[in-house]
Amino acid sequence: MQMPLQLTFRGMDSSPALETRIRQLSDKLEHFHDRITKCEVVVEQPAHHHRHGSPWHVRITINIPGHEIVVSHDPGDDDAHADVYVCVRDAFLAARRQLDEAVAKDREKAARADVG
Repeated sequence: MQMPLQLTFRGMDSSPALETRIRQLSDKLEHFHDRITKCEVVVEQPAHHHRHGSPWHVRITINIPGHEIVVSHDPGDDDAHADVYVCVRDAFLAARRQLDEAVAKDREKAARADVG
């Protein structure tokens, strides 16, 4: 089942290549949790960004039963994040970690329920 993906670009033109990359990364999340009901990704280039640091802000919201995972990735002064692809990749890595934590909590909760 293909999860619904809502993709928004703010302060920038959409990019077919970036859209494709975001779809690839969101599809990978489905391998780790097959009950994702929603995935929203917002890529923003604020109009007034500092000379140093990342001009990109990436926000990912993922809904799974019992959890809403929100990653707001604004990496600050790391020059490596001047590339929007790096920002998107790192945001999805953070989302994956949070998704793993949510799954672990659910397993722990289920195990306690089976014992009790």
